[in-house]
This record gives sequence, C-alpha cells and structure tokens, in this order.
Amino acid sequence: VCSCAWLLARLARLWRARTCFCMLAAMKNPPADDLAPIDRLLYVMAALRAPDGGCPWDLEQTFRSIAPYTIEEAYEVADAIEQNDMPALKEELGDLLLQVVYHARMAEEAGHFGFAEVAAEISAKMVRRHPHVFADQTVSGAAAQTLAWEDQKAAERVAKANNGAVPGALDGVARGLPGLTRAEKLQKRAARVGFDWPEVAQVFDKVDEELSEIKSELSGDTTHERLEDEVGDLLFVVANLARHLRVDPEAALRRCNAKFERRFRQVESAFEGDLEGISLERMEAAWNAAKKHEK
Repeated sequence: VCSCAWLLARLARLWRARTCFCMLAAMKNPPADDLAPIDRLLYVMAALRAPDGGCPWDLEQTFRSIAPYTIEEAYEVADAIEQNDMPALKEELGDLLLQVVYHARMAEEAGHFGFAEVAAEISAKMVRRHPHVFADQTVSGAAAQTLAWEDQKAAERVAKANNGAVPGALDGVARGLPGLTRAEKLQKRAARVGFDWPEVAQVFDKVDEELSEIKSELSGDTTHERLEDEVGDLLFVVANLARHLRVDPEAALRRCNAKFERRFRQVESAFEGDLEGISLERMEAAWNAAKKHEK
C-alpha cells in the first residue's frame, strides 16, 4: 500500500511538471466541457490562484486565512444532514470539497504536495485500517472494528514518534476541534488506558460536584478567571456524561440550539416580531405554548 501511494505521488509530480505550463498558458479559457468533474474543479482552482489573471482575493489567501472557512463548511454539511436536505447537502459537500482542493493547491504551489498525493494518502490509510476488507483479517462487528481502528491509530502514532519521544495516549487530538468534541475525544483516549469512571452514576456525582463549586465561587470573592475555570470543568464533565450515555455532545448541543431557535421564533411570531416592552412572563407563556405545540 505504501509503495502504491509513493508511486502515485511520483506520477502526480511528473504529470504536474509536464502539464503545469500548458494549464497556466490556457488559464484565461474556461475549463473544457469534456474534463472529468474533479479535473474541472482542479483546473478552476488553479485558474483562481494563477499569478497572471487569477482572482485577487484568492491570490491573497493562506492556509491560516482559509482554515476558518474549512471549519465553517464542515458545519454547514452537518446542518444540511440535520435538516435532511439532500439538495443542500450536495451543495455543501461541494463547498467542503473546494476547501480540500484549495489547501492542496496552495501546498502544491509551495512545493509540498498536491491533490493527487492527498487522495493517494487517504486511500492508503483506508486500506491499511481496514484489513478485514482489503486483507484476510475478520472482525465480529462494528464495535470490534472501532477497537481495531483505534489500535491501528495508536500504532501509527508510535511509528510517527521521533527524537526518542514517547508517544502519549492523547497525541493527535487536534487542538482546533470544537471544545465539546475535543473534550470527548480526550476522554475516549484516556478511557482506553483505564482512566475512566466505570459507572455513569459516578459521572452524575461529578456533575453535582462541579455545580456546587460554581455556586461556591459565586458566594465568595471570586474572579472571572476562576469562574471560567469552574464552568470549563462543568462543561468537560457534561461531555463525559454524554460519552457514557453514548450521545455525541456536539450533535446534542446543535440539536438544542436548533430547538431554541425554532421556539424563540414562535415567541417572536406570537408578538408579531416586536418584543420591545413585552414582559418576561408573557414571553415565557408564549414559549411554553410553543413547547406544548411541538410535543
């Protein structure tokens, strides 16, 4: 598998070296209709980033400036899935794919790698991590495959360790993840080496403990930093509770946000969009009506 990935990468470099001049020379022309969709997209991205005649905005972008858009597009994919909107999902997946192509194009311009290497790398990884599909191993079910997947990832982390560093269980959990998602992933990694509560009742006790600590801070001479620390502890243990209950905390919060937005818009509608001067009691009554209507 690794040799195949290397060969694909070498072929991609040769192809780019041979065709780069031709592509840049023709960049003023729209992409040919007979191009495969992915080749058409790569052509469009190259045209947008062409030094001579490209888009000024696209030419100014960097990995760092594009990263927030990449995250945003991933969330928009999740939102389309949540709404079961297939036309929107098709569009949002295209937007997300564009982000991958964008980063790959910038890396190619800097001489690091191109889209072909990205595709080769992920293909090799999927083959490597699914020996029950591409080799002669077997798994008893999805749960066993999840364990095998994590074991493979752990072995890869060991292989990547350099300078004599000892790989840790938490290595590779991206710092750019949303807070709740990263909390869950950190806890899962720790749980794999035995650092976890065996019973969900113990997690409930910890939730109560963290709530009490916040109340204690509020009753004394506290600071914003200490309150932030205690609220963080509470959110972290709530993420742990969600994990023990097999609930995705980020998905649960997105669903709750959507529910709040839906009900609040009904409250606004009850007062014809003007909440100025409306008492909290009347708004709460409208909220309860909206809640009852949904149920």
